[in-house]
Amino acid sequence: MSNIEHIIAPVKTEMSSFETYFKAALESNVPLLDKVTQYIVKRKGKQMRPLFVFLSSKLFADTNDTTFHAASLVELLHTATLVHDDVVDDANLRRGFFSINALWKNKIAVLVGDFLLSKGLLMSVENNQFELLRIVSKAVQEMSEGELLQMEKARRLNITEEVYYDIIRQKTASLIAACCAAGASSVDADEKTVDRMYQFGLNVGMAFQIKDDLFDYGFGKNIGKPTGIDIKERKMTLPLIYALNHAKKSERKMVINTIKNHNTDSKQVQKVLEFVQSSEGIDYSISKMNTYRDKALNLLFEMPESEAREALEGLVHYTINRER
Repeated sequence: MSNIEHIIAPVKTEMSSFETYFKAALESNVPLLDKVTQYIVKRKGKQMRPLFVFLSSKLFADTNDTTFHAASLVELLHTATLVHDDVVDDANLRRGFFSINALWKNKIAVLVGDFLLSKGLLMSVENNQFELLRIVSKAVQEMSEGELLQMEKARRLNITEEVYYDIIRQKTASLIAACCAAGASSVDADEKTVDRMYQFGLNVGMAFQIKDDLFDYGFGKNIGKPTGIDIKERKMTLPLIYALNHAKKSERKMVINTIKNHNTDSKQVQKVLEFVQSSEGIDYSISKMNTYRDKALNLLFEMPESEAREALEGLVHYTINRER
């Protein structure tokens, strides 16, 4: 099962109610703020993170108000980080829509991000949901640290495979892990189970990010982003790291020099893409992605059989088989 409608089926009611719930969580008496948050709600993507929250809770019990708070908290804090990221990256588009900073400028975008963060914190405190707040806040901390670690290493282009895993664990996997742990915690699963769901989400997130990084090298159809973007942004991802580790000294020097000094030259970037494609970097990355997928599934199969477990299994396959 990997069709997204089938995956959503066990929590279809929750997912259709969630948009209204999330909208209510964003309400403000300031007309400008209301206008911006309505724009945010309208352009939400596939809502994979709330889906992880709802399915993870449904593995153990029926969803409840706390589960909706958990999904809202994740979305509030995650959306805040995206709004701030677009300011940091000076990005004008996100998922094909204008970013907040493109429409309302940086100052408003930063303040809107702060508002979203505070809304998430308040929701948890007002409902005495300190464990949920701990789980999700830890993920936001890790995401910031991962982003800074990547920026620091990008300057020197000295990322090892181990550092790469650290970066993607913090930047991407920690939030998916938080979704799964928060979902389980919202229905009072015990500490050991919550931790196991955290580990499940962590492994799914690692596989998800490796798949994302493979898109940059033309792996997959309809990929939705032009190849070579990571190279232009001096991001060292797994296919490139593997290729460099197994290259001749002269090739390695040429590639590093291109990424450092010619990363805006499309022809030079194309040479780097071809260098990676001709190495075994793609196959190696696919193999690593599948290892994380299998670790996630093994953890999931320790849980009792249910419609929610089958849907989560489908969601794991969906994250690594997606075409964009």
